[in-house]
Amino acid sequence: MTDTPSVRYVNGRFYSAAEPRATAMVTRGGTIAWLGDSGDAPAADVTVDLDGALVTPAFVDAHLHATDTGLAFDGLDLSVVRSPGELLEKVAAFAATRPAGGVVHGHGWDESTWSDQTPPTAEQLDRAADGRKVYLSQASVHSALASSSLLPVAAGVHGYHESGWVREAAHHAVRAVALGSLTPEQRAAAQRTALARAASMGIAAVHECGGPGTSSEADFASVLALSGQGLPQVFGYWGELGGAERARELGAHGAAGDLYADGALGSRTASVRSPYHDGDHGCGEAFLTAEQAAEHLLDCIRIGFQGGFHAIGDAAIETVLEGFAIAAKSVGVDRVREGHHRVEHVELIDKAMIARMVEFGVIASVQPVFDALWGGPDRMYAQRLGADRALASNPIGAMHATGVALAFGSDSPVTALDPWAVVLAAAAPRNPRFRMSVRSAFAASSAGGWRAAAVQNAGVLKPGATATFAAWETPAGLADGLPALLPDVDGAEPARPLCRRTVLHGDTIFER
Repeated sequence: MTDTPSVRYVNGRFYSAAEPRATAMVTRGGTIAWLGDSGDAPAADVTVDLDGALVTPAFVDAHLHATDTGLAFDGLDLSVVRSPGELLEKVAAFAATRPAGGVVHGHGWDESTWSDQTPPTAEQLDRAADGRKVYLSQASVHSALASSSLLPVAAGVHGYHESGWVREAAHHAVRAVALGSLTPEQRAAAQRTALARAASMGIAAVHECGGPGTSSEADFASVLALSGQGLPQVFGYWGELGGAERARELGAHGAAGDLYADGALGSRTASVRSPYHDGDHGCGEAFLTAEQAAEHLLDCIRIGFQGGFHAIGDAAIETVLEGFAIAAKSVGVDRVREGHHRVEHVELIDKAMIARMVEFGVIASVQPVFDALWGGPDRMYAQRLGADRALASNPIGAMHATGVALAFGSDSPVTALDPWAVVLAAAAPRNPRFRMSVRSAFAASSAGGWRAAAVQNAGVLKPGATATFAAWETPAGLADGLPALLPDVDGAEPARPLCRRTVLHGDTIFER
């Protein structure tokens, strides 16, 4: 970064508490050196005219899967499918463009939006794809449809079903084969696609979540190698029980992310206290005990490493937090808090558990768009949980008001790379009791991601902070210093901001 030329940015508007009236900024060596009026801006090696653009701290996506995201961009998008027949039609059309020996990768189907919620069978996929292997991840990426040729590897594994709809461990086995069909070059290309798309959305850093069942060590190493190479910075989180030392060896930033305490609500595998509302599905899947969670945290504390877990259902969150309590009895609450450990998703959490999150200093890495897509009284969560439990899910505003540190992300490809949609979803949730301000939601989407990775002097525009920011066209104007996002009194949604430039530590990684 020392060779980065100094740059003078003029004729802009800056979202900065340090200099709220600034129209210019100078960066040197990857750091913001000066903020003020364009007429007073000191000389620099390069001058950039912002032409009235709004400059904000760049976004950080605190939960991403780069390979899957890249494959979703270049593969078969099934998010708009509304019936089993339509899914098969799309598979057939897409498969005709694929090599005969290749794998048809598709993502995003959501049977909760279908009138007939029975997905196609493996045999039907075989016919539609003309014998090609087919792997179609459900919207939650905790289950998938697989063709017959992929199923033998999962036979006898928990979550297997002969229909081809596989869940959890069986899904992981099928997924490993499907992703293993990629060459290293194909894998890296998918990762570059994902990271370049993130940069074009004003995202300057991402938290890549990998681990056994989610990705491979080779996949994880590949995406870490792309970090900052004209692309967003990548903080890697490796989720493996008992794998704190291994995570550090792999170059991870923490032994956290997708270390599964449970599954997902969409696949009815999130571990919940009360049975699922739609059918005989029990209370989901629990993959950790409180003692195992505590042991993992103590391993992380011993080596000075950030730890964490994936926990969605209230039973899973309760188990994880009991693990924190057991660890605190061993080393003290202060030692636990010093680790800035994190829990991903945290969807079904009550006031008592929120208080324990605050007590142990746990960061909540959450995805507000989950609520926008599936929350409320009449969508997928209501099908799975009933309307009352659905409306109590994702109390992100309540966590914020109580003092839980938040970091926002997409879990892409589960939801789209669209950080302003994340901000809007948090500011205008399905349950209005959980609202938070746009400014607070933006902070969780920017500074929150840096804080979750324990990076100082980032996520703000002020002299001495890292020169990591994005410049925006704001066709709907501004509201309280940020782009206008909330619908007007008639319900009309403003036009979204358009990213014109993304800068990471002084280096431009995207320019329109």
